[in-house]
Amino acid sequence: MSCNWGTELWDQFDNLEKHTSWGIDFLERYSKFVKERADIELSYAKQIRSLSKKYHPKRSREDESRYTWCLAFAATLRQLNELAVQREELAENLNTQIVCELTRYTQEVKTERKTHFQDGRRAQQHIESSWKQLESSKRRFERDCKEAERAQQISDRIDLDNKTDGEKRCSLKARQTAQQKKQAAEESRKEYVTSLNQFNQDQHQHYHTLVPVIYQRIQDMEERRIERICEAMRSSAEAERKVLPVVSRCLDVMMDAAESIQPRMDTQQVVEVYKSGFDPPGDVEFEDYSATMRRSISESSYLDNRTEGRRHSRKLWPFIRKNKLLTLLSSPRQPPPPPPTSPSPGGMANSPQSPPPASREPITQRLNDLMTSGSRTRKQCLRSLKRGLSLKLGSSPADCSHLPPEQRRKKLQTRINNINQEIQREKEQRDALLKMREVYERSPQMGDAGSLEPRLEEVKQSLQRLDDELRRNQAWLSEADSRLSDHGGRRQSGGCGLNSQATTPGSSSLKQLDNRSPASRESPDGSYTEDHSAELQFKSRSSEFDDDFDDEEPLPSIGTCKSLYPFQGQNEGTLSMVEGELLSVVEEDKGDGWTRVRRNLEEEGYVPTSYIKVFLDSSAKGFVQSSRLV
Repeated sequence: MSCNWGTELWDQFDNLEKHTSWGIDFLERYSKFVKERADIELSYAKQIRSLSKKYHPKRSREDESRYTWCLAFAATLRQLNELAVQREELAENLNTQIVCELTRYTQEVKTERKTHFQDGRRAQQHIESSWKQLESSKRRFERDCKEAERAQQISDRIDLDNKTDGEKRCSLKARQTAQQKKQAAEESRKEYVTSLNQFNQDQHQHYHTLVPVIYQRIQDMEERRIERICEAMRSSAEAERKVLPVVSRCLDVMMDAAESIQPRMDTQQVVEVYKSGFDPPGDVEFEDYSATMRRSISESSYLDNRTEGRRHSRKLWPFIRKNKLLTLLSSPRQPPPPPPTSPSPGGMANSPQSPPPASREPITQRLNDLMTSGSRTRKQCLRSLKRGLSLKLGSSPADCSHLPPEQRRKKLQTRINNINQEIQREKEQRDALLKMREVYERSPQMGDAGSLEPRLEEVKQSLQRLDDELRRNQAWLSEADSRLSDHGGRRQSGGCGLNSQATTPGSSSLKQLDNRSPASRESPDGSYTEDHSAELQFKSRSSEFDDDFDDEEPLPSIGTCKSLYPFQGQNEGTLSMVEGELLSVVEEDKGDGWTRVRRNLEEEGYVPTSYIKVFLDSSAKGFVQSSRLV
């Protein structure tokens, strides 16, 4: 069967026009479909990327890089982000390779279709004009023939009735008229024949030449349109197939990350992270209350000062959470500096008197305020303990002796590794500078060798400093290792001794009191100290206020103060001030000689109480007094 539109559909001009118009509408609809799909892919990629960013750690935490399940989840999030990238690439390919091309091609098809159908309409108008001319010549020939026949009949009738000369003249005239009509009919016949031949020629050319060519062009245009839709569908599938290998690799990486999770290793890592190296606590000693005993601390305090030869009475630390807090509590306090003997230039004439010494230990007072106050005041006390203890009690020692033995060893080992890396970098920089100096000495035009001497001297001093620091940390590490080995030996010998002893409660308590090993003086909750009189042993009692302890909301201002003398804050947590400066009071003096102040809602710290003059608000005074009475 022939598939030529020019021969098979020669009379379906209107239907072809409707069909091609519907085909272009379909092309536009498919372009819109691909565009909407690209938008969906882009939105999906955006949501996946947002999800990955949401659950990705906000900052680099050491715990996140220590456990295999954290690393696996981080790898999954990275691969999920890569999937989002692939989806974005797919959306971009759909937009650039399909949507844009189809939009441009649609305009071209519309223009081409318009041209072809304009040609078809002109050919149709030409054949219709030829037909009208044929009809006109035909009607004129028919009319002339009828008139010639009528004139001939009139002439014949006059010839039959010819009798007189006048009638003869009329008969001659009628014959002349009939002759003219006959000639006119003959001319009309010739014109009609000419028009008929011309129309047949035009009609043959129209249906056998013009229409097949025009319709063939329309058919080719329609086939190209269909082929372009086919290519668009194929390109869409190819674009998605192109990202499938990357997506498959991402999924493989996710599977490998899941397979890399090792529960045994993670639990072992917990041991490595939190192992303190302390010995387990021994048996509870018998306390003989028959002897007269004096206690050096009030019952309301949660700190127990241990004296030589007396056993420490254990108190439970209510909200202990971090080893750093224990370290700060066990460090010696730093008293505030005394006020100047004479006022500074431009200052006040009369120097203020120092406040009387505190009637009780300031930390004890803070702890009593913590336990006897309401929830709101307790929250402020916890916040104050967290922010102020590092200033009042001193910073951590450089040898990490405040840490448990095992944690101290790991901290020192990490520090030594970092120092070795810095030494390696400095040596590489020194070698590079030496080579550069040799080049400059051989080729002075390239640079001055003397200009490198300051830098070489600086690197030399840095290396010397790092070497000293390395030796110091290595000595501390050797001390920590020897202490750990001593602890292990005492643990084994102590276990055997306990199993072999059979003593009465009273005698065992006296012996254990007199023969306490250094390991027994180490705090089981993470604090460690060599000072026997300053050892502290606390246990966690509750986690009710953990969230309050971590709260970093700023404290409200309870008044203002004016600095009487300049003060340079050297320690962590102190605030420097100039003479005559106005500051906001955040927390009044608790008896330790320090007052907490704030400047511009940003800078906050402690200043000596004797250096300032405080003006408390009336409402703040009532709140402070009520909080103390609760």
